[in-house]
Amino acid sequence: MQRWRGLEDIPQDWGRSVVTIGSYDGVHRGHQLIIGRAVDRARELGVPSVVVTFDPHPSEVVRPGSHPPLLAPHHRRAELMAELGVDALLILPFTTEFSKLTPADFIVKVLVDKLQAQLVIEGPNFRFGHKAAGNVQLLTEFGATYDYSVEVIDLYVSGEAGGGEPFSSTLTRRLVSEGDVAGAAEILGRPHRVEGIVVRGAQRGREMGFPTANVETLPHTAIPADGVYAGWLNANGETMPAAISVGTNPQFDGTERTVEAYAIDRVGLDLYGLHVSVDFLAYVRGMAKFDSLDDLLVAIAADVKRASELVAAYDRG
Repeated sequence: MQRWRGLEDIPQDWGRSVVTIGSYDGVHRGHQLIIGRAVDRARELGVPSVVVTFDPHPSEVVRPGSHPPLLAPHHRRAELMAELGVDALLILPFTTEFSKLTPADFIVKVLVDKLQAQLVIEGPNFRFGHKAAGNVQLLTEFGATYDYSVEVIDLYVSGEAGGGEPFSSTLTRRLVSEGDVAGAAEILGRPHRVEGIVVRGAQRGREMGFPTANVETLPHTAIPADGVYAGWLNANGETMPAAISVGTNPQFDGTERTVEAYAIDRVGLDLYGLHVSVDFLAYVRGMAKFDSLDDLLVAIAADVKRASELVAAYDRG
């Protein structure tokens, strides 16, 4: 998959293409419907498929300080889109100047002049251009002038997650923030992932026999609610069952919120300085302060046992 950052990265000889535009944070199951449709239609038409997205999130430019927690950084979204068969990903730097483009200017500068769109595929609530003034109706009307067509795909899938609400990035962020990582996984079609660099912490886990990877997460990451979780630690190309702790470590009166993962039954791991990821499968318990260190060790052992059982049961499924 080709990856372009900015309109100037698009090859000069780029021909017609099938395009879809959106933030696509998380590339959840609803997003997968639209992106998958774009890939299928591009293959039918014999042209490449292109996903257009933005960095930073438009809300941060329009309303500074309102950047939503991210379900996936751009490189992770690119991986997921590549798995869906997308031919090219265009990340447009979303600046104040760019935010002032009228819908008509956006269509001409991006879809017509650069991507030579033959077909544009969007969800029903797609908005674009200055003050989000453009919609799918306007997009379709301009298609008659600029020789492209528009397909509107219903991206709204629903299930048990969120009590039956239509799947969306907003709902997924809410479930993650509430610790309902199983519900988030239903929407995403895979466990929610947090990633970052392993840094040195207080090393209390090592002293207690449960050494953890202390992950310094990427900016704006959607981090699950404080608690203990079952999941996986992915490092050095290996996926390891893990018990994961999120919180401020109340047992030792901590104040800094951390994500720590213990790779179950692994000895001698040295992950300091490595970029790793943590996948959240299931909530185990809330964060608590125990009466004694012995009580804490008993709880940790129980957490590890439960996490191991949950991961093993998922693997069998």
